[in-house]
Amino acid sequence: MMTRKFLPASLLACALLASGCASKPTLYYWGDYQPQVYEYLKGQGKSHAEQILALEKIIQQARAANKSVPPGFHAHLAMLQISEGKPELARQELETEKALFPESAAFMDFMLAKMSGEKK
Repeated sequence: MMTRKFLPASLLACALLASGCASKPTLYYWGDYQPQVYEYLKGQGKSHAEQILALEKIIQQARAANKSVPPGFHAHLAMLQISEGKPELARQELETEKALFPESAAFMDFMLAKMSGEKK
């Protein structure tokens, strides 16, 4: 008979604990960016052109979700663009990274200078 008294309280406790486990919305849209980077670093998986398409798809999904992509995303895309022989697209991506994340400006300026052949 004692268990009937504690049943409502234990159900309430379980419900409160389960509601605390709900995920919080994230600031950035990640999509499958992290697996893309991991595959790139391992040197396995898709070609650079396929990775570029996958990252551009993530950008579209982020826009649809009204979120931005995480820091480093556009810099990674720029690196892929360089490997595909598209320096102007790479330059645009580095400028975008710099605009979205001002704390990366010094490094993005360094990368842009390297692309221009300047010494710093």
